[in-house]
Amino acid sequence: MKNITLKNGRTIPALGFGTWQIKGDECVTAVDTALKAGYRHIDTADGYHNHTEVGQGIKQNGIAREDFFLTTKIFPGDLEADTVRKKIDTYLEELDTEYIDLLLIHFPDHSVPLAETLGAMQEAVAAGKVRSLGVSNFTEHHLQDAMDTGVEIVLNQVEMHPGFPQHKLREFCAKHDIAVTAYSPLGRGNALEMDLIKELATKYDKTPGQIVLNWLLSVEVITIPKSATPERIIENFHSQDFTMDQADIDAIDALENSERLINPEFAHFDY
Repeated sequence: MKNITLKNGRTIPALGFGTWQIKGDECVTAVDTALKAGYRHIDTADGYHNHTEVGQGIKQNGIAREDFFLTTKIFPGDLEADTVRKKIDTYLEELDTEYIDLLLIHFPDHSVPLAETLGAMQEAVAAGKVRSLGVSNFTEHHLQDAMDTGVEIVLNQVEMHPGFPQHKLREFCAKHDIAVTAYSPLGRGNALEMDLIKELATKYDKTPGQIVLNWLLSVEVITIPKSATPERIIENFHSQDFTMDQADIDAIDALENSERLINPEFAHFDY
């Protein structure tokens, strides 16, 4: 299992299990299946409305708390300091855990000062409720604003997939030692139909999905593919079991840019 060392010295498994849109008993089973397959990084969010099920899946598996990494996110509308404090306690109760490894601001919200939100999150770190802080869907400008508060930001979780490689943002994050996590790594399935991805799948005798995930891991990007299908969960996990030629990694990285797929009105990607 490949790990990425964050700027605060903590490590995060580079391949995680995403839980967006997975709910109910299906979520409980999927989390348990992922942990049995070998995943040691579970990603969720308050906005996914599945904290309780994620916690149940972890408990059902019986894995020791120190043996897995748990990420969750605070949704816009809940970023005032008092709300952040209350939400963190709620998350701990719902997830049935003593601490959260990584807590992210899910989307920037310009109606609340970043210093207020991050200050309350930092209080949770000092109290031992949270281990590391980060953000999601932040542009370079947002990231600079976050860094200007003086609170340590270790990671930015963003949409990234072949055709939308986020080169400029990745360069900015690398410059400031901010790790990057790719969500929607398969581009909602679009990446699986790309000619280059299919060609490389044949070359390495792997599935197109495994090629895409391997590329992300190869360029030092954390990735959190999600699936409720046991066979696909296991298939995705084995994307880290082979090494592609550097020329092939570079070829995927150089694919022509496509449009962003996830762009809610409140996201502020033009900031």
